[in-house]
Amino acid sequence: MARRALTGKDAHVATSTVFDGLDWAAAGVRPRGAPHTLYELLNHMIYWQDWGLAWLDGQSPATPHHASGGWPGTPAPSTRRDWTNAIEHFREGLGRLEAHCRARPRTRRGGKTPLEMLATIAAHNSYHAGQVAFLRQLAGHWPPPSGGLTW
Repeated sequence: MARRALTGKDAHVATSTVFDGLDWAAAGVRPRGAPHTLYELLNHMIYWQDWGLAWLDGQSPATPHHASGGWPGTPAPSTRRDWTNAIEHFREGLGRLEAHCRARPRTRRGGKTPLEMLATIAAHNSYHAGQVAFLRQLAGHWPPPSGGLTW
């Protein structure tokens, strides 16, 4: 179940493809009235996904003192390579999360089991993937080449 939740399959847009086909320059444009650019959302998703992976790997990652600490980086990528590197980093993290799902560890740490942490990351990614889809719709950049729900 956690593996399917991480992919977004069945319930939401696939988290691994939600950024596909988006031009790097468009990723840094903030739609009117939107609180974030697509690049900011991607970096935020990466930040918390990496945080969760560190926790799952037995580390004790520091939690930011303020919500703004989980929104690293700039509003726009400086280059096409910055954009593609960020997407590759995000997808690599998704692969590592799937490996943790297959391992099925059950040891409780800090009040959570690994399965609960995986579910938390899946919910976080799904929430923001929905925002990405919405912002892409507003900007006329939806659906991605792989398709996506348009209703």
